[in-house]
Amino acid sequence: MAAHRPASAASASSASATPLHQQQHEDSMTITRKIRSAIHHRIVEANGFVFIGGTIADDTSVSMGEQTRNILGKIAGFLKEAGTDKSRVVSGQIFVTDLSKKKEMDAAWTEFFGDDLPVRATVGVSDLGGGALIEIVITAVKG
Repeated sequence: MAAHRPASAASASSASATPLHQQQHEDSMTITRKIRSAIHHRIVEANGFVFIGGTIADDTSVSMGEQTRNILGKIAGFLKEAGTDKSRVVSGQIFVTDLSKKKEMDAAWTEFFGDDLPVRATVGVSDLGGGALIEIVITAVKG
């Protein structure tokens, strides 16, 4: 089993509250984890891909459209942290608590991505907790 070692402090982002972690596997693939929370890392980079975990809005009292815009803004920051951008997003998984408000989410989504729309699945769920109306998971290509 490969050793789990923190990278130098200089390579960790100031946006990250905890150090960057890299793990070198026997097959020469490096997995880099950034921005640790209590239960997961916000960003994981592996094999040329960037995975951004489920992200909800900071203010869950606002509309579906506003929550979506807030989340996509946070995702833009996570993508920048990983050295990529929204034009390299290849997939999105979206969980919403009210599909009747999907048009608001769609408007914010297309406004954010423009012509670089990734593949996407939108799934209705009964509850996301804390008043969240939407949660988004993203996969992007490094670059």
